[in-house]
Amino acid sequence: MALPRWFPIARNEASALLTAKGPWLLALLLVGWAYRPQYLAWDELGQNMTVAFLQSAGSVLLPLGVLLLSYRAIVEERDTGSLKFLLGLPVTRTDILVGKVVGRSVGLAVPVTVAAIVLGLLGAVRFGLFSPLLFLGVTLVTLLYVLTLVSVATAVSAVTTSTVRATALVFGGFYLLLTVFWQRLASGPVYGALTGSAADPYAAPADGLLFVLLRLTPERAYGVVTNWLLGVGNSGAGYSVVLTKLQPGTNVNAFVVDAAFGQTTAPAYLHEALGLVVLVAWCILPLALARYRFERGDLA
Repeated sequence: MALPRWFPIARNEASALLTAKGPWLLALLLVGWAYRPQYLAWDELGQNMTVAFLQSAGSVLLPLGVLLLSYRAIVEERDTGSLKFLLGLPVTRTDILVGKVVGRSVGLAVPVTVAAIVLGLLGAVRFGLFSPLLFLGVTLVTLLYVLTLVSVATAVSAVTTSTVRATALVFGGFYLLLTVFWQRLASGPVYGALTGSAADPYAAPADGLLFVLLRLTPERAYGVVTNWLLGVGNSGAGYSVVLTKLQPGTNVNAFVVDAAFGQTTAPAYLHEALGLVVLVAWCILPLALARYRFERGDLA
């Protein structure tokens, strides 16, 4: 059985990342960033607090690292002229796009998985055995998140004509607006423009529109799904914030469906499983648009 034409590209991309220092440095930083034992998490999750460390690893640092190691996948070769050489081989532009995404995803998935295993070992030694199925589930969702981030970064790389523009779009647009500041933007200007008033995170309205807006980005969708698996609450915020929000007599800056709707049944479209749909959509749609532009664009 013949291998797909994009396979050599994917193999080279994965090999380049796995032999570079950057991905392994990211894995080391993820372990240090995510290992955060907390009394409340221990009280609510017990030994499964170790699994929650994986969600912490997938917060601010993971998307930054994955985007940094992916956003030049194609635009750098366009700048150096090596993209034209690559197209001289028996491959199409779609093959290049697919090979870049698959290869970089594998090259980043391996160090991220190693970081997850190290976190699991540290937690098991310190806090006892946790649920292996839960650990596997959160790890797989984290790897899906990695694939989504690589897809977005590669899509931007394919449709931009310079590294400067790719940097501005990936970090100034996607990372800052849709990752770091999305809760403020979605609950403030965006929700305010649609309803006439911004939402207060300390007294969030029981409005399905608000919570749909909040979970439209990959980072928030990842939080929703992992919180669902951990059983801490329906929210895209970090698990420790959600646990604090749901404690009697406490209130923090977070939007949690359980707290907003109280005894009222939340709409079905706010079910946490739909966060997987959001992640898959972000994985596919940017690549589909990039493929359309990349197939028809000038390589100059």
